[in-house]
Amino acid sequence: MRTTGDTRARIVTAATELFRRQGYAASGMKQIVAAADAPYGSAYHFFPGGKSQLGEEVIRTSGAAYLELIAGLFPLPVPQGADMATVTADAFTAAARTLRELDFTDPCPLATIALEVAGTHESLRLATAEVFASWTDGLAAFYRAGGIAEPAAHETASSVIALLEGAFMLGRAARSTDPVLAASRAAAAVVRAARSEAGAGDA
Repeated sequence: MRTTGDTRARIVTAATELFRRQGYAASGMKQIVAAADAPYGSAYHFFPGGKSQLGEEVIRTSGAAYLELIAGLFPLPVPQGADMATVTADAFTAAARTLRELDFTDPCPLATIALEVAGTHESLRLATAEVFASWTDGLAAFYRAGGIAEPAAHETASSVIALLEGAFMLGRAARSTDPVLAASRAAAAVVRAARSEAGAGDA
């Protein structure tokens, strides 16, 4: 038997998938509730603020899920003997594999939403900014634990995330994993440079 919680979760899941595949603006509430197999009125029962409120929920839910993924790919404490540049490159390789498996649709709805709403929906812009900041903080913690001090740890994390998000965009356009793999090498170089500077500073 379906519960109220199930209905809400199905709506969020359906919205997440539609935003990821076709974007925020192109996804209407009727399409979302149909994909969720939910009554139309239930969307406004759970999200009285309409699609904007639902969009914020998708952003925060997806952001939290990807933060867990970051924690898994960049574990704390840093495993003994782990090379941070190699760990970073391996994360990009995994991302390239995911992009291909999803037939070059965006693996995450956040970048799609961020590009659409940055200048038009302040609440959604703020939500995406908060999520990206949480990702940067999480990744920076890994680099700090590996010996890169602040502010370099945050700068490195921000650069790595920017490289990944940009590579996803280029990879989708080209229907190729080559941009992600190229970004992998660039990200590893950024990490090596930051670690080298940290080592020089310790000397």
